[in-house]
Amino acid sequence: MSAAGGTRAIVAALSANLGIAATKFVAFALTGSSAMLAESIHSVADSGNQALLLVGGRRAQRAATPQHPFGFGRERYVYAFIVAVVLFSVGGLFALFEGYEKFKHPEGITSWQWVPIAVLLIAIGLETYSFKTAIEESNKIRGKSTWVGFVRRSRVPELPVVLLEDLAALIGLVLALLGVTLTLITGSGYWDATATILIGLLLVVVAIVLAIEMKSLLIGESATREDVQKIEAAIVDGSQIERIIHMKTLHLGPEELLVACKVGVAVDSDAEGVSRAIDAAEARIREVVPIARVIYLEPDIYRPNSSG
Repeated sequence: MSAAGGTRAIVAALSANLGIAATKFVAFALTGSSAMLAESIHSVADSGNQALLLVGGRRAQRAATPQHPFGFGRERYVYAFIVAVVLFSVGGLFALFEGYEKFKHPEGITSWQWVPIAVLLIAIGLETYSFKTAIEESNKIRGKSTWVGFVRRSRVPELPVVLLEDLAALIGLVLALLGVTLTLITGSGYWDATATILIGLLLVVVAIVLAIEMKSLLIGESATREDVQKIEAAIVDGSQIERIIHMKTLHLGPEELLVACKVGVAVDSDAEGVSRAIDAAEARIREVVPIARVIYLEPDIYRPNSSG
């Protein structure tokens, strides 16, 4: 469900951004507004980012190989990290440079003056639709987490990326609308330049947040606290496994979890009984946490003074 939901959110965002980018470029060509140019490049960057997320999702579905025995699920994290780099460089740094240049040579908007207002209002409507779709899909897996907690702890990279991009896009559009409106009212290009710089700073901040979160996923994150508790309860639910000596979990991808655990069994356990207990524990784990697809349970005699 999360993969399909992520795809729906990406497609909605891509469709909206392609239309928005085209109308923004027309408005920039007619008016010469730097805020419109910054927003145009922002929409192009967002469109490219959504295409990257779709490519990453498709490549992650490849079957495991001898060289990559755990599959390619984490490739989705790689492409999400590239998205952060693109947003920082193509979106944020370009807007900052354009705003700086506009401050050096401020110009008012003298032709087709109200075109950018109409374009920005249309863009806000389209971006709101995209943002609404991302929120609806995120709510399906967010549970009781706050939005900040969801972005920080989600193992599905596409939804947090689209959420933050859409939020940044909406704020950027409002900033551009204010800058263009004040430029039209006052005739001063400084408002347009100020809006452009604020858009650039906004994109840089969002890109840094995304890069930090995707870096953590690339390095490797454990299962969520809720899933860890379910797995622990499932392991010790049988009669022959007495305790968990130590356990480690690792996300091989958003929908694939590795579980490695050393479990303590009774001193008088026989090999056949231990084997049945391990098989039963694995079945219980997969029942409560279906994404736990790679499970290694090692039986041992528990010794309190041993490091295991």
